[in-house]
Amino acid sequence: MQRRHLLAQAAALAALPFAAHAQAWPARPLRLIVPFPPGGTTDHVSRLVATELGKTLGQAVVVDNKPGAGTVIGVDAAAKATPDGHTLVCVANSFCVNHTLVKNLPYDSLKDLRPVALMGLSEHVLCTHPGSGIRTLADLARVSRERPGTLSYASFGNGTSAHLAGEMLKAQMGLDLVHVPYKGQAPALNDLLGGQVTLMFGNWPEFRGHVQSGKLVALGMATAQRSVYAPQLPTLAEQGVPVQSNSWNGLLAPAGTPNAVVQRLNADVLRAMDAASVKEAFAKGGIAAQPGSPEQFAAFIQNEIARYAQVIRQARITLEG
Repeated sequence: MQRRHLLAQAAALAALPFAAHAQAWPARPLRLIVPFPPGGTTDHVSRLVATELGKTLGQAVVVDNKPGAGTVIGVDAAAKATPDGHTLVCVANSFCVNHTLVKNLPYDSLKDLRPVALMGLSEHVLCTHPGSGIRTLADLARVSRERPGTLSYASFGNGTSAHLAGEMLKAQMGLDLVHVPYKGQAPALNDLLGGQVTLMFGNWPEFRGHVQSGKLVALGMATAQRSVYAPQLPTLAEQGVPVQSNSWNGLLAPAGTPNAVVQRLNADVLRAMDAASVKEAFAKGGIAAQPGSPEQFAAFIQNEIARYAQVIRQARITLEG
C-alpha cells in the first residue's frame, strides 16, 4: 500500500512540469507569420486580429511578414517551427492552390500544419473597363466570337484565385481569352483601369469605388448569392455562369501544437473577430467574417484543395503560365 502511495506521489510530481507548462501558455509573445508583403488584405486582417488577440492572451502577437515563392517560404517557416503554441501563420487561397500547383513543396500541407480558424473572406467581382464595349456576359460571349484572340484577363499572378477564376470563366463560357499575370492585385487593377487588359476578377472592396465612379463596369459578383456588400449587382450564377471566387484568410499552427492550445486559440480568435474595432474594420473593408471551429476550417481547406486541383488539371495551369 505504501509503495503504491509513493508511486502515485512520484507520478503526480512528474506531471507537475507538464501541467505548469500548459497553464503558463502563452509564456511569451506569439509570432504570427504573414507570407505576404505588408499592406495587402492578408496583412491587414492579420494585424487587426493580432491586436485584439494579444489583449485576450495577455501577450503580444507580433506580425512577421515573410513573403516569397508564392507564400511557400513563410508557410514552410511555420511548418518547421516548434509546435508549442507560440507560432501561427496566416494563409490564403494560395495555400490550397500550392498543394497541387507547386512540385516538391518543402512541407506537407495536410500533415505539417493544423487549422486553427478561418477569419475573413473578400468576395470577387468580375469587371471590365468602359472602353471594352462589354456590359454583360452576353456581350462578352459575342465579342469573344467576333474578335478571337483580342480579349485578355488580368490576375494577381500565376496560380492565384483570380487566375483560376478566369480559367473557370473561359471553360464555362467557351471564351477565347489571353491570361496576363501581374505581381499582385494593384498593378493588375491599374492596367485594367487603363484599358491594357479587358477583364479581371478582384476583391470587391478595392473595386467598389471604381465601379461606383464609372471607371469600371461590373459584369457580376462571383458569389453564390447576391452580396450584402453589393446587393445591386447580379451574380455570375444568375446569368448562367456559376463561377465562384474570393480571397480568404485563416490561421494555421505547426502540427503537434497541443489540441487544448488550438481550441483556446480558436475561441480567442473568434472573440477577437467579434471586437467592435475588428467588426467595424471588416464592414468598412467589405470583408465577411467567417467564424467556425478548427474542424470546420479543416473541412474548408480540403474542399478548396479539391476545387482548385480540378481547375488546375483541366486548364493545365503551371507556374510558368
